[in-house]
Amino acid sequence: MPPSTQTFEPGQRVRVIQQIPQRDEVWTSRVEGTVVKVEQRKTGAWFAHAKDDKLWLDRMVLQKEDGEIVVCNLDAYTRIELLPAPPKATTNESADESSDNV
Repeated sequence: MPPSTQTFEPGQRVRVIQQIPQRDEVWTSRVEGTVVKVEQRKTGAWFAHAKDDKLWLDRMVLQKEDGEIVVCNLDAYTRIELLPAPPKATTNESADESSDNV
């Protein structure tokens, strides 16, 4: 696994930016979420002289804020940015109590 993916751990928020180079342009996609796991998994495609005769890919599994699970296949055109943790929700109990008495 490339060193850049080894630094990410479950629970961290990240933005994965992937690019697909075209002849005249570059297609870019972005996804943000919380890291579920980072791993190497083999594909169903055959690849000569690879471990178990399969092609192994670096993958990052993310969970988006809406709960959707996204699997990103990481390659040379992938950039991963660490995002700050979301602010924790605070409750104002005194405000809740005063609104109940009205």
